[in-house]
Amino acid sequence: MRNNINLGKIFDIQIKIDYSWFIIFLLITWSLGGHYFPHSYPGWQSLTYWLVALSTCLIFFACVLAHELSHSLVSKAHGIPVRDITLFIFGGVAQIVSEPEKPEKEFLMAFAGPLISIVIAILFRFVFFVMRDSFQPVAALAYWLSRINLILAIFNLVPGFPLDGGRILRAVVWKITGNFRKATRVASGAGQFVAFLLIFFGMFMFFTGRFFNGLWFVFIGWFLNNAAEKSYRWVALKDTMRGVTVEEVMVKECYGVSGDITLEQLIHEHIIRGGYRCLPVIESGRVVGLVTVHQIKEVPHHAWSSTTVEEVMIPLDKTKAVKPSDPLFSIFETMTREDISQLPVVQNGELVGIIGKDNILNFIRTLSELGI
Repeated sequence: MRNNINLGKIFDIQIKIDYSWFIIFLLITWSLGGHYFPHSYPGWQSLTYWLVALSTCLIFFACVLAHELSHSLVSKAHGIPVRDITLFIFGGVAQIVSEPEKPEKEFLMAFAGPLISIVIAILFRFVFFVMRDSFQPVAALAYWLSRINLILAIFNLVPGFPLDGGRILRAVVWKITGNFRKATRVASGAGQFVAFLLIFFGMFMFFTGRFFNGLWFVFIGWFLNNAAEKSYRWVALKDTMRGVTVEEVMVKECYGVSGDITLEQLIHEHIIRGGYRCLPVIESGRVVGLVTVHQIKEVPHHAWSSTTVEEVMIPLDKTKAVKPSDPLFSIFETMTREDISQLPVVQNGELVGIIGKDNILNFIRTLSELGI
């Protein structure tokens, strides 16, 4: 089930809105229209407060999008692809496909976001000075946006991963030490320290009567702590799997099925009993395709007894296949990102094995147990 809405593309980057974004959008609009603007600018009509609040909130998230786009465009300029940008309850995140190869690139990519937020803050402050004596609603909107973009820039420059400041810190440590993993460990540790400070500060606010603000700081701290931990684990995993190829982990003895058996037979005789989720389909001794649980799920239960494997299988030439020489970590990234359980391993047009996420996880677990 999809948990986001596609808005289209900007600079060939997919823009998405997570459903959680609507929560923060409504909360900010309610806070501005029901509290901030009425207390700061008494005398407006009620409709004016809500129109200005709605406009302010929409422009604010356009500013967040601009912040993430700046990261993404610098990334693309340095040859690092960007899959998408997603706006969600804690702001926005750009899904950059891979880590930069040099600390200088990391620094430029990280600094681009706060820089554009500062520029936006200056522009809105200029609008405020121009409009404050002639059109107060626009001036009020500009003043709030100027202040919030400056806060956004300053907060993101805090030296704790995964904030932009944490990435800048990682770039500096990486440049000094020449060790990406060590730099990530330092930046992630700083990020966890910042996260715990936010959590403790939020708890203090909560128990002193500022319940909503306190909870918000606790949630932000919790999110940053999880992100910092996950980031370091991912980098450590990549380092552990450096130099390992698909061929070293794949299953070479591929258990195949005939294309003329029904899905009902496939499920009861092979998938449930054998525990397979992806099976080669063999005709006349050759592999002609693959059938997975995903294809079966698309067929109604009542049709399983009358639908053959051949009707639902993916032809071998249309499957997302990998090569034995492919780096294992990059394949694991793809499988995790796209929620793929198994992939065929093909060489010179022939199926030579199957690589499953469970094979990779068992490999990682074995390395961990051996302390490698």
